[in-house]
Amino acid sequence: MKTKMKKAIGYTRVSTSEQALEGISLDNQKAKIQAYCALNEYELIDIIEDAGKSGKNLNRDGIESILNRIRKKEIEAVVVYKLDRLSRKVIDTLTLIETIEKAGVTFHSLNEKIDTGTAMGRFFLNITASLAQMERDLVSERTKDALQMKISRNERAGQIPYGWRLMDDGNSLTMHQGEQETITLIKRYAGKGYGYRAIGRALKADGHCPVGKQWHPQTVKNIIRKASSMEVYA
Repeated sequence: MKTKMKKAIGYTRVSTSEQALEGISLDNQKAKIQAYCALNEYELIDIIEDAGKSGKNLNRDGIESILNRIRKKEIEAVVVYKLDRLSRKVIDTLTLIETIEKAGVTFHSLNEKIDTGTAMGRFFLNITASLAQMERDLVSERTKDALQMKISRNERAGQIPYGWRLMDDGNSLTMHQGEQETITLIKRYAGKGYGYRAIGRALKADGHCPVGKQWHPQTVKNIIRKASSMEVYA
């Protein structure tokens, strides 16, 4: 008795800048997907394409079409040539694959040799996810180190914090005496166990209040947090 072939759908994408790249063209992706399905006995019922679409997010007609077919239980497998055809953001890719998996549909990526219908395929997907997470963590660490270096050099690092002003060179910071006095008071009240709201009321009573504004608890919290990272300036 002949085994019933599982129904699969292919997905291809190229951005405008990738249109001329032969190795990743729509035709090349389609040919690879067709060959894979034939070799592995999947009935390829359709290949959906997003031509000239960026992979910066998942807001694409092709992706929505795939999800609709999954919801209607029309397919049992999704096949792509390469993981980044879904999205260039790892978190988006993994979230989409998780959605596909929860619907009982297997996911296949030819370039990375991922087949979530097998234990080995799921293993490689987890390895890929772990490596991607490690890369994000390394980028985060490098970013923090770079910001700390800028702070140590009295250079601007993002938004100008309360208590500081940007100098004429457009990069260096200098203390604002009045706001620094307010920061000292905030830290003193915090040291006495005052909550953020109570600190705001105390500052207002002392005459340290932004013109026309009240001290919001979150503002006080942010000033305390930021002041600790800026103490290297003092």
